[in-house]
Amino acid sequence: MKPLGPIPSGFAVIDGELAIGGCKASDLVAEAGSPLFVYDGALVTARVAALRAALPERLGLHYAMKANPFAPLLRHVAGLVDGFDIASGGELAMAEAAGVLAARISFAGPGKRDEDLEAAISRGVTLNLESAREAERALAIGERLGCAPRLAIRVNPDFDLKGSGMKMGGGAKPFGVDAAAVPALARRIIASGAEWRGLHIYAGSQTLDAAAIAEMQAATIALAARLAEESGAALPACNLGGGFGIPYFPGDLPLDLAAVGAALGEQFAALPDVLHGTAFCIELGRYLVGEAGVYLTRIVDRKESHGEVFLVTDGGLHHQLAASGNFGTVVRRNYPSAIATKFGLAPEEEASIVGCLCTPLDRLADKGGFPRAEEGDLVAVFCAGAYGASASPVHFLGHGPAAERLVNPRA
Repeated sequence: MKPLGPIPSGFAVIDGELAIGGCKASDLVAEAGSPLFVYDGALVTARVAALRAALPERLGLHYAMKANPFAPLLRHVAGLVDGFDIASGGELAMAEAAGVLAARISFAGPGKRDEDLEAAISRGVTLNLESAREAERALAIGERLGCAPRLAIRVNPDFDLKGSGMKMGGGAKPFGVDAAAVPALARRIIASGAEWRGLHIYAGSQTLDAAAIAEMQAATIALAARLAEESGAALPACNLGGGFGIPYFPGDLPLDLAAVGAALGEQFAALPDVLHGTAFCIELGRYLVGEAGVYLTRIVDRKESHGEVFLVTDGGLHHQLAASGNFGTVVRRNYPSAIATKFGLAPEEEASIVGCLCTPLDRLADKGGFPRAEEGDLVAVFCAGAYGASASPVHFLGHGPAAERLVNPRA
């Protein structure tokens, strides 16, 4: 048998079934249908509280909306965090529909269209500029609209996040302005009369190594101080990026949040004078919502082939691309998964859980140990709250989207 990833804490057993936020899996599916993503708002609230307790008080917390843009979840998160980071005009519209004020939104990402820039500038959203050319387009649009755009620079740093699952900075990258070119661009923005909003420095994502995050944050603060000095202007704000990972795979251990907070507190205690008035924040997506989500899918067929058991479900990679190992994973490993309708029972057999697509890539669990399951049983794939429904090829083969539901929303 191949090992399965660690099931996150916060889930219970009711009548022999997985319970999500106090609701049995079978009841949730009976109400909303299968396949189904379920997000527990109480777990998101608890995660934010843990972050607030561990990290320095002066550090703002932003939600990286790309992780999960489900509207009820956005409304839930909006009351917990200090800002939203978006990456498209579509996300801007969704954030506004969820009641997020434009002044709390920052917009990063390459390839912004003129209509995206205009929508952001006209609403007072902070633009994290990805190039000097994008800066000139934003300034021209602001002049045409008769309003001063709120502009920050996304920096491509000279370092990356060690152990990161996805490196966003260091070396040649399509993201951000190379650090050496930032001071001149900052001076250009300030001289134009635009509202200078500072720097966005994002080096990488998904690491469980607290020391690596602390090292990255220290390097980011040092870089921000140097760029502020070279620009000859105070730095109103600095987004330190994110990088906080969650345990997906066998052997993964949770991030030591207390160690991250202690190290950052030491950095803040020794800030250079040029950064004393700077508002710092981090942006987190997966770390806020990833472990709060479960993907439920029904077994529609049980079959054996050459001595191997396959549990065929009505879901698959068109909803959960990452769990299938096809979302940036070099070596496929099993996500945490279970038979939701026999939750907590000891494994009885080796089985592979597959989806309903006609491709061998559609595999949610490979030769894992499970209690014997039959047609009608429900499978649970955990760590499904981030980069699931919105990050998967939902239109592939025409099966359609999974349902989504938030339990325990904020009142």
